[in-house]
Amino acid sequence: MDKKYEGYPVAELSEEQLQKIQQLEQEIASSLNEHIVLIAYEEKI
Repeated sequence: MDKKYEGYPVAELSEEQLQKIQQLEQEIASSLNEHIVLIAYEEKI
């Protein structure tokens, strides 16, 4: 794993939160006319 992502595991999201992110992905992808993926990380201090 790249050192700049150490301490940032993938966030555990509820189904509702995941749906919101997927909706935002679709909105952004549509406006850019490109496929995109949003990734949620959780900061571990």
